[in-house]
Amino acid sequence: MPGTEGSGAAPRRRGRPSRTESAAGPGARERILAAARTEFAERGYDKTSIRGIAKAAQVDPALVHHYFGTKEQVFGAAIEVSFEPALHLPDLLARGADGIGERFARYFLGIWENPATRAPLLAVIRSAMTHDTAAKVLRGFVLRRMLERVAAELAVPEPRFRAELAAAQLVGIAMLRYVIQVEPLATADTEDIVRTVAPTLQRYLTEA
Repeated sequence: MPGTEGSGAAPRRRGRPSRTESAAGPGARERILAAARTEFAERGYDKTSIRGIAKAAQVDPALVHHYFGTKEQVFGAAIEVSFEPALHLPDLLARGADGIGERFARYFLGIWENPATRAPLLAVIRSAMTHDTAAKVLRGFVLRRMLERVAAELAVPEPRFRAELAAAQLVGIAMLRYVIQVEPLATADTEDIVRTVAPTLQRYLTEA
């Protein structure tokens, strides 16, 4: 049982940490998430463990299980926090069709240009590139939390397909620019990129 990991105590049900575990106090959940993102970034999904995350967060492993359950669920929670800025994309779509391609590109690249939001995104994507389970969790999150919400705002045929095409364009740019760092894209001016890709995104998202 997860609750007995390394404690030597009598078995107890998941979700009911001991007083010692509960004494981690306010902020324990946030520390665990921060530690998880760091562990996944540095070690990859396969080599990251609940025990390692707990050690980095300075909590008992049972507390990690209490808040998140399995390692897959911890990774899912880390994805949600990392991608939280991107969940506002439907707000951009709600502002109307005119210029949506440009707004979409500028907003997406703005998330990557900000070091505070780029670091956790890199951690998540690198883990997903090296492990099938991590890729499955990321794929499910992107489809469920992002693309389906974007597609719901589009008044075009096959809206989900259109949303996926737009996302593929931007994710491909992010991979080459920020992960693989292919030149000249890696050092190109952000506004030049926005100007170039905006018409394509506009076509994906608005043309019947």
